[in-house]
Amino acid sequence: MKSLSPYLTLRRARLVTGCILFFYVTTHLLNHMAGLHSLGAMEQGRVWFVAFWSFPLSRFALYFSLLVHFLLALWAIYDKRRLRTIPRAELLQLLLGLAIIPLLTQHVIGTRIAESLYEVEDSYTYVLLTLYHFGPDKGLWQSVALLVAWTHGCLGLYFWLRLRPWFQAARPWLFGAALLIPVFALIGFLDGGREASRLAADPAWLRRALAAINLPSRDELATLQLLEERIYWLFGGLLALTLAAREMRSIVERHRGLVRITYPGDREVETIPGPTLLEVSQLNGIPHASVCGGRGRCSTCRVRVTLGFDDLPPPSASEQAVLGRVGAAPNVRLACQIRPTHDITIVPLLPSNASARDARPRPAHLQGREKDIAILFADLRGFTQLSEKKLPYDVVFMLNRYFAAMGQAVEEAGGHLDKFIGDGVMALFGADERSDTALACRQALAAARGMSAALEILNKTLAHDLEKPLRIGIGIHVGPAIVGEMGYAGAVGLTAIGDAVNTASRLESLTKEFNCELVISEDIVRHSGVDVSRWPVMETEIRGRRETLKVSAVTRAHDLPSVYNKATQTA
Repeated sequence: MKSLSPYLTLRRARLVTGCILFFYVTTHLLNHMAGLHSLGAMEQGRVWFVAFWSFPLSRFALYFSLLVHFLLALWAIYDKRRLRTIPRAELLQLLLGLAIIPLLTQHVIGTRIAESLYEVEDSYTYVLLTLYHFGPDKGLWQSVALLVAWTHGCLGLYFWLRLRPWFQAARPWLFGAALLIPVFALIGFLDGGREASRLAADPAWLRRALAAINLPSRDELATLQLLEERIYWLFGGLLALTLAAREMRSIVERHRGLVRITYPGDREVETIPGPTLLEVSQLNGIPHASVCGGRGRCSTCRVRVTLGFDDLPPPSASEQAVLGRVGAAPNVRLACQIRPTHDITIVPLLPSNASARDARPRPAHLQGREKDIAILFADLRGFTQLSEKKLPYDVVFMLNRYFAAMGQAVEEAGGHLDKFIGDGVMALFGADERSDTALACRQALAAARGMSAALEILNKTLAHDLEKPLRIGIGIHVGPAIVGEMGYAGAVGLTAIGDAVNTASRLESLTKEFNCELVISEDIVRHSGVDVSRWPVMETEIRGRRETLKVSAVTRAHDLPSVYNKATQTA
């Protein structure tokens, strides 16, 4: 029952029917807002409202959505092995949704059904006289019901839309609409009720209004009340059957034996077959990411199954779509969608505090892969001794000016500023999917030229604050590295690891030995095509490498010939 068809999943059915019902509630509230003008405006708006929702297709969509959405709510209760694993916001949404039926039953029977069975005029005059003039307590009950329905729908839209990249920008506007629409609707309903009550003070007007309404007789009212009671009994019976079915299922599953789930750190959990892997984590207090609350939308609960993958049921079409969207590996599954029946070993792929940002599709180079890239390391010379003679404020000021100048040079050359390490800089070139090795090398050299030129300008600017000019050492190398987003929590970013990175760092330190500003490897020279014949070529040993490496020691990086055109990104 997880899928009605490859294209119509229960999740999609819940979304579509929910949107139809929310649209109905929205148009109903907008009609209430006409009461800010007059009772006549409410009646005129009702003509359009009824015309739209009385259209056969609209009426069928509304009633069908109401039935399906209610049944899906019961299914959600049945499907969850432990209700306490439901996030609080989603539990609130579920409870509000269930409350809608008992809250609105009396109103629906007194209006729509009374109109259909006994030709009662379902007008705003009838409703306002009934709910505001004759029974203010019922008017308050009706207002609560509308707020419950509206809040339930807003929560559903929030859970759906919060994963969209544009949601954060639109969030203040959506929140404003969610707050103002019901407020203005209730004020309009109140103003309409006051006007109806004021008109009802005229006995002649009240007699004409009641005659036009065609109120149901006492016997007809008894029939409507009996129907109301039966709906309450049906609602309560279906809810009780759902809870009983949950208990029966638990009894059956307990007799199937236990399944062992192994987490990182050799932590093992034994559970009965049936719950999803995400529920198992939540029930046992194991932190597990799930931005969408286990609805199979966000992919943040995804895990790598290292043992027992072949024993898992195949993914549904919707799960495959989500995994495909994030470019997941073949042995990756969504923890909220798999129900282990055999022992498995898993590794969660995202931290438990993953956000909606982690649910969005990411380029391949962010997910981790090996690629030939150019790596640049730069470091200030003698800044430690200089900073000892400066006030902390002055040190921070100078470092920020230096970082800004170096960062701008890297970005203008098309590189990615990886990180600042103390007074050093690490930058990557060619880390994205479109760059080739030659272009990456030319970009790195252009960045070195730009950094050297920027440092000269900075030295002139800070001349009165410096005993001697700032000096920099830059090392550049190209080679294979593992590139991807790495880190934890807020400290996650694109970076690279590997022998090529270590070599670039070593070349930067060699600028001290060679008394120069830039050291570049032979591979950089070969790929970029730069002419460095005017500078000496040396062979040096690199820690961790068996073979020596030929490098060129460039006295001043700004003297390098230009090999990169930013406008065309070519040589």
